[in-house]
Amino acid sequence: MKDTIDTLSCVMIPMNGRQLLLPNVSIAEVVDYASTETPPGAPDWLAGTLDWRGLNLPVISYDAANGGEVTKPGGNRGRIVVLNTIGDHHETVPFMALVTQGIPSQTRLTEDQIKRMEGDTGSADLMQVDVEGETAFIPDLGFLESLASQASKN
Repeated sequence: MKDTIDTLSCVMIPMNGRQLLLPNVSIAEVVDYASTETPPGAPDWLAGTLDWRGLNLPVISYDAANGGEVTKPGGNRGRIVVLNTIGDHHETVPFMALVTQGIPSQTRLTEDQIKRMEGDTGSADLMQVDVEGETAFIPDLGFLESLASQASKN
């Protein structure tokens, strides 16, 4: 019983050259990647839109939101991760989506298995962490939610 209390179900999400670490409860669904048209004049980080459960969700390129290039998944491994929002824009944008470079994987972690690291982070990163020898980034969900809100107004 103690094991379940002290562990957190998490998801490692592959991005271009890095991986994100999120708690499992932040993810509403993982769907297959489908390319969509980006509206004219859209911000660089907007990879398209996703028709999901009757909602039109902006699909954010995490890489571009961090100052890099929009990268579309190659082959058949790309996915779109639909995230629950919990911040200031939740009423107007209850969900947002991120394009991934592969299939997210689940893991159970304890506090001892995650160590904060010093290092460069982008505007979409909250912090860099070491997860048992692997570098991961915890995304700044508030920042990403503000981008989703901005895209929803256009």
